[in-house]
Amino acid sequence: MLSGRRSSAVLSLIVFFGLFLSCATTGPGGKKSFILISDKQEISIGNEMDRQIRETEKILPDAGWQYYINEIGQKIVAVSDRRGLEFHFAVVESDQINAFATPGGYIYIYTGLLKKINRESELVAVIAHEISHVVGRHGVKRLQTILGASLVLDLALGEKSETTKNIAGAALGVVMSGYSRSQEYEADEFGLIYMNRAGWNPQGMTGMFELLQSISGHRDAGFFEMLSSSHPQTSDRITAVNNLIPSLPRIPNQVLDSRKFQQMKNKLP
Repeated sequence: MLSGRRSSAVLSLIVFFGLFLSCATTGPGGKKSFILISDKQEISIGNEMDRQIRETEKILPDAGWQYYINEIGQKIVAVSDRRGLEFHFAVVESDQINAFATPGGYIYIYTGLLKKINRESELVAVIAHEISHVVGRHGVKRLQTILGASLVLDLALGEKSETTKNIAGAALGVVMSGYSRSQEYEADEFGLIYMNRAGWNPQGMTGMFELLQSISGHRDAGFFEMLSSSHPQTSDRITAVNNLIPSLPRIPNQVLDSRKFQQMKNKLP
């Protein structure tokens, strides 16, 4: 075990080098942030979180749906600002109206939400929003804030498997509690840009939020926001999205809906 003085010295070095070497891309247009958790560490945390999630959640045993969600997701990733990260997509069989992302590029969409969505572009808006949380490293940023400098020291010097397991447990709590107001707005903005680039009609995000607004009184409506004062109102997000859409590049023949989506929706359990 390191002495207090040695720990402080090592931590100071980690923070010093982190501030100068860990300026990571966290959004379109070259947006950067200081991130002290490396991509490799983030991926390890995400792997462990995925293992824990799969112990408690039932993954939909429909290879067609899993392929379809992954196909859409990879098209969004291909135009995102974290193309070098391997993303993973899974459909969870549950009546919950929910979707979430973890650090390391793991995205989960619930069948309860899929049943409510009306058009493919609304589904793409969900996936693009969740990918944007990973691009913005929102989960990583919240971990750094909540766990502090000790997180960096533990990851660098601790027993990696046990440390990662403990941090993954804490990260699950972070993800399930939702993101900040500014992070939700940021994920909306990035997601809108990405779905537009990938060839889907950005009006799908407006439709998705209108759907959210219509079901927000449901007791299981945990979709995107926890319906608490710390998260933006859905009506405000609709206004923000509608204000952004005219500034996007106009791309011909964008997809609003598809026969494939309607066929897949009919296959849901």
